[in-house]
Amino acid sequence: MNKNDPKTMEAIVSLCKRRGFIFQSSEVYGGLNGCWDYGPLGVELLNNLKQSWWRAMTLREDIEGLDASILMHPRVWEASGHVENFTDPMVDCKSCKARFRVDVLLEELSAKKKKEVLRALEPEAFAGQQSDDKIVEAFSRKAQSDETAARIIKELIACPTCGNKQTFTDARQFNLMFKTFVGPVEDAGSVVYLRPETAQGIFVNFLNVLNATRQRIPFGIAQIGKAFRNEINTKNFLFRTREFEQMEMQFFVKPGAEDEWFEYWRAQRMQWFIDIGFKPEQLQWHKHEKLAHYAKAAYDVEFLFPFGWGEIEGIHSRTDFDLGRHEQFSGKPFKYFDDQTKERFIPYVIETSVGASRTCMASLCAAYAEEMAPTAEGGEEKRTVMRFHPSLAPIKAAILPLVNRDGMDTTARAIFDGLKKHIRVFYDDGGAIGRRYRRQDEIGTPYCITIDSQTTTDNTVTIRHRDSMQQERVAADSLRTYLVDKLVG
Repeated sequence: MNKNDPKTMEAIVSLCKRRGFIFQSSEVYGGLNGCWDYGPLGVELLNNLKQSWWRAMTLREDIEGLDASILMHPRVWEASGHVENFTDPMVDCKSCKARFRVDVLLEELSAKKKKEVLRALEPEAFAGQQSDDKIVEAFSRKAQSDETAARIIKELIACPTCGNKQTFTDARQFNLMFKTFVGPVEDAGSVVYLRPETAQGIFVNFLNVLNATRQRIPFGIAQIGKAFRNEINTKNFLFRTREFEQMEMQFFVKPGAEDEWFEYWRAQRMQWFIDIGFKPEQLQWHKHEKLAHYAKAAYDVEFLFPFGWGEIEGIHSRTDFDLGRHEQFSGKPFKYFDDQTKERFIPYVIETSVGASRTCMASLCAAYAEEMAPTAEGGEEKRTVMRFHPSLAPIKAAILPLVNRDGMDTTARAIFDGLKKHIRVFYDDGGAIGRRYRRQDEIGTPYCITIDSQTTTDNTVTIRHRDSMQQERVAADSLRTYLVDKLVG
């Protein structure tokens, strides 16, 4: 199956529900659009991703951890610019009343339609043949102009829902923050927001962490936590949702050193994806030409999903905007004193922001494969396998007694009980051994350990490798060391 195919995405979504990775939120009541629940295997995969990121970030001297509250003082969001700037332009179709985000509406046009639009905008420039990549690139440049984007929507494209042209309203700004109230009275004085990002919790705690840890610049603060955005158009499974999890690190540097650290963190973050099993050809950099109000430079790490390239992490050079704004709005000094140079300055910030939910989805897409595999009878059958990196796999090993007699089941249970205290293992004694292998392949278990008649005589077991399907005999007493070496290594 072609991984760059919408049908692949359908197959992955189906597998996720069937095998307990991801469920639709509140499905028994018809579901809640843009919200998803992580099942028994999904929560293990997500936790493994978060633990890998946390270790990569905090097992070093210059980064501290934090877990800030979801609810924060409303002035935080005024200082950060979210109340004023955290908006998306929306248009409505006057014919069918459907509502769309302008950027999503333009992004989802086919390459053929983008070429038609470009030809209408610049007949001479697009009279000849152009590759799809060049069309998409040229279209993106054109659509960055608000005036051109408005013309494209008003005059040149049809509503995806009803198919009518020239029925869109003028774009209106729509704030993406969820609003709620603190206390028993729902009035203007009790308004708070569900945080749309985790970064501001780090910024307002900058001085607390600095004083508590006695860190010196450069240093960073890392956090994993939920964020909420009132997306009008959720799409593509876990890619754009209303509730999601972020893994963010803000690295504070001396003004003038930000470019060097920006490139350092770009390299570090790309390498992390390679280290957890992503292939280089599945990843690319996307440079932002149109920057956010706080940014000096910005790059995205993009993953090749079945529906195309999509962002999974952003690396941003945020200057001193955030700490400077919080100093201005709170009236508290955010300047750092360098006791070596005797300088006081507001640090610049390099941000790395990973979508944990999106990276979980990318891991599912990267791991998914269908292939023909040999059977015990000498034939072939289709095998669905999730090729997770062992560190991410929800289940690390399956313990499989060949049959439930002759002491094999008793030995298998003893091995299972000995391993389950140290790594996530699964016990399965139901059905033919080949069927059990296939079930473990489908959930991405790297190793299947079979206890057979030979085990009862020489205390060895068969370890079957998920990816190669090769088998080897290993002493049962050395299983823990063997598996830990494989999983950690």
